Amino acid sequence: MKKNKGFSINAKGKELDIYLFEEIGAGWLGGISAKRFAEDLKSAGSPSQINLHINSPGGSVFDGIAIYNTLRKNKARVVVDIDGLAASIASVVAMAGDEIRMAENAMLMIHDPWIVTAGSAAELRETADLMDKTKDSLIKSYSAQTQLAVEEISELMAAETWMSADEAMEYGFIDSVTEEVKLAACFDPTRLYSYRNPPERLIESLLEKTTASAAEKPKLDAYRNKRTRIKGFLKKRNW
Repeated sequence: MKKNKGFSINAKGKELDIYLFEEIGAGWLGGISAKRFAEDLKSAGSPSQINLHINSPGGSVFDGIAIYNTLRKNKARVVVDIDGLAASIASVVAMAGDEIRMAENAMLMIHDPWIVTAGSAAELRETADLMDKTKDSLIKSYSAQTQLAVEEISELMAAETWMSADEAMEYGFIDSVTEEVKLAACFDPTRLYSYRNPPERLIESLLEKTTASAAEKPKLDAYRNKRTRIKGFLKKRNW
């Protein structure tokens, strides 16, 4: 079976262990595409159970939706373990599980979809409409698992909500909490800077676990300095 950085599929009898320790979407995201995920899953045969392990900061919304649908349509029972982080569209992929478990030291994050775009006023309005429709489709995936009201899920997404395992359990995003999992960093921690409100403990934990190469170290140092300046700015204003 082909491997791609943090993505692998391993057969164990009639079960498959899938590790999605990777960003979602190919191209500039440099992660695992929905096409590659579907092809590798198909080539693995017809398992009775799929054990999907997730540690991902998210990525392409539409690749993530396609991966979610690929898993939902598979005849195998899908057991999801959130071993580290299931953020953004990775949290939607996690909802494909018939059973969803989360390590007690893991985190789950949901937020509104966003896009980098350009164009005329009319084109930007069309893009905004597309984002609204995309959010509606994501809400359906969350709602199928949690049974929360659409309005409540929408508010949680708009606030960029980061959840501990206990909080995710309380909201109904997961079915059970499992023991802690020790993980090495599997993606660039500076990717989390694109989010509005990543928990400080998560950022620091990832930075501590990251062994920077000579080329990466300046980027990590600049990231730490930028966070320090922003924290100082907010502290002066009591925010």
